[in-house]
Amino acid sequence: MTKKLNIYFTAGIPKLEDTSEIMKIIQDSGAQMMEIGMPYSDPVADGPIIQHAHELALKNGMSIEKLFSQLKSVKNEINIPIILMGYINPVLSFGFEEFCKNCAEAGVTGLIIPDLPPVEFEKNYQKILEKYNLNFTFLVTPETSDKRIKYLDSLSSGFLYAVSSSSTTGNENKAVNNEDYLQKLSEIELKNPLFIGFGIKDKNDFEAVTKKSDGGIIGTAFVNILLNEKDWKEKSKDFIHSIVN
Repeated sequence: MTKKLNIYFTAGIPKLEDTSEIMKIIQDSGAQMMEIGMPYSDPVADGPIIQHAHELALKNGMSIEKLFSQLKSVKNEINIPIILMGYINPVLSFGFEEFCKNCAEAGVTGLIIPDLPPVEFEKNYQKILEKYNLNFTFLVTPETSDKRIKYLDSLSSGFLYAVSSSSTTGNENKAVNNEDYLQKLSEIELKNPLFIGFGIKDKNDFEAVTKKSDGGIIGTAFVNILLNEKDWKEKSKDFIHSIVN
């Protein structure tokens, strides 16, 4: 089975209107999914590079409304799943049901909201997501018990996101080699495909984590290219090619 590559980037960088072009690059370069970060002023789960991307995107004028208009403009050109990742406060400010309605209209397939507690999700939001045919993905970490992994998997749809270490995104501690944890995950019977993220920087890392999972998520290494390379369009294509080929 082909292991799936999911590429994350923050909407609204390097410039406000680059979002749709980046989406096309991710798809055309061979990634099977994309995760788009909705900029927020306090992105607690993210490391310094993605935090900086959030700051820049907000400075550029990115908002949820703006992102939806960008997504709708390329809706017919993107055929791989689009997942929106962000924090609950801006979504609640927008209005949860209104947000889900716009997601459905914009071709979004699922959401990841790391700071939405599962109990609250079940009680208040699950039915709304189902109404708009949207997947929702929970995160598990090396500290998550087997029982809770199964619970979060039962609530998730689309995939289950396994954080490779108990740290922020982009951590350099070789957490992708957390063999015991990856082995444990691969032995638990899950309803959803398992994707591993945080700390995957290159083809070697991707191949290491996908020995024990269905796919890998790369964010910081890709965002770094968008933030720091003048010719980011070519460099980002080359980067994705280097992993999928």
